[in-house]
Amino acid sequence: MTTEVSSVSSRSARSTTEISRVSSRSARSTTEEPIVERGSAATETNRVTTLFRFATAGSVDDGKSTLVGRLLHDSKAILADQLEQVARTSRERGFGQGTGFDFALLTDGLRAEREQGITIDVAYRYFSTGQRDFILADCPGHVQYTRNMVTGATTADAVVVLIDGRKGVLEQTRRHLAVVALLRVPHVIVAVNKIDLLGFDEGAFRGVEQQVLDVTAELGLGRVHVLPVSALEGDNVVDRSDRTPWYDGPALLELLGQLPAQDELVSRYAPSSLLDNRAHEAFRLPVQLVLRPQGGLTPELAADPIAAEEFRDYRAFAGRIASGRVRVGDRVQVFPSGIETIVAGIDAAGASVDEASSPQSVAIRLADDVDAARGAVIGGAGTLPQGSRELAAELFQLDARPLLPGARVLVKHGTQTVQAIVGSIDSRRDLDTLAHEPADSLQVNDIGRATLRLASELPLESYEANRASGSFLVIHPADGATLAAGITHA
Repeated sequence: MTTEVSSVSSRSARSTTEISRVSSRSARSTTEEPIVERGSAATETNRVTTLFRFATAGSVDDGKSTLVGRLLHDSKAILADQLEQVARTSRERGFGQGTGFDFALLTDGLRAEREQGITIDVAYRYFSTGQRDFILADCPGHVQYTRNMVTGATTADAVVVLIDGRKGVLEQTRRHLAVVALLRVPHVIVAVNKIDLLGFDEGAFRGVEQQVLDVTAELGLGRVHVLPVSALEGDNVVDRSDRTPWYDGPALLELLGQLPAQDELVSRYAPSSLLDNRAHEAFRLPVQLVLRPQGGLTPELAADPIAAEEFRDYRAFAGRIASGRVRVGDRVQVFPSGIETIVAGIDAAGASVDEASSPQSVAIRLADDVDAARGAVIGGAGTLPQGSRELAAELFQLDARPLLPGARVLVKHGTQTVQAIVGSIDSRRDLDTLAHEPADSLQVNDIGRATLRLASELPLESYEANRASGSFLVIHPADGATLAAGITHA
């Protein structure tokens, strides 16, 4: 989301710099030689090295952290000193079965997590293959940490939901799949773990697979990838296993490498279908900063007469493109003024470019002098919604304090923050069925519908139509804590 729901986690916020670093590395890699996609029918089909975000979720003790640790270990994404430390800790804890190595320690970084053998906070890890950079969010499985799962899933291109093959679909599995359905995560992967404890039996796997398909159909999820894995022994995690000859699908990492990322950057290597899809997305740029250097130039630029003259009247609107693509010469509109103008220039990473797309950070120069400050939104002409002072939304309650009608809050949408009042709590979702039931408040981990009255107009869009501009945060005005994350609905 633009005010990505993941921002609700301070851990997620702290990782912003690192995520940007990975994103930059991904952007730089688009200039490298094209990579032939494995398993492509035509070997000439090229794809660009891209950034892919995915999260893991599941019930307690389903093996999420072990799976993530195995994935990092087998893809050789662990430094030697960290590997040695984890091996030593595994021996000290008497972890002697199987490999004699506790893969969960590679992700469970908090002392409380290691002592209890559970995941509490969202653990972010970054690794890369020859074809793709990955940001991985290992989410906790306990019911009381469902809000952390929401944090990890909102910006994900895919969610890997683990199921203990011996237990099948549990209540928490349904809860996580329900959250995935509400957040409209593009790709859903269900990994039936501990297939080794089932003797690699196809019948046992097919039974769990059918349970998964029944639940996902009920929740309205589209195509779901179901695969058998053994996180402890590594079957079908990075490489396909000889012990599941009845399974002819890809291994987990192979599948993650094949799925298209929502925010793939368009480059000269991208297939024409991707270019066409991006062309039809609505362009949105929430303005973060107005660049007007005037005399504030670096000594190097100030000493260059040509550069000094170029930047004398320079004025640009900087921000991160939330969705769509923009080109020089495009006609755009500015919210809230409604003024239409032409894109005169686009600057990105210290150079002028002809076009840019989500999720690049750019500075856009407009042909006319437009009064727009931080919080304004620049979009394609004729595509911006009408401003609204009333917000009907689905809220994910994150704070321990209940959300009550009449509460005064702040709503952060994009780069704009406005005062608001909770007009009403309309309903709470039963996460087993996703049905709405009457409610007069939202408690921590609740998901429900509410109506907010805003002090200023916001360009609100349906989350289903635009994940970036259809999301927002509800903030406590006194201490700045995030009370809830929300998505707008039609």
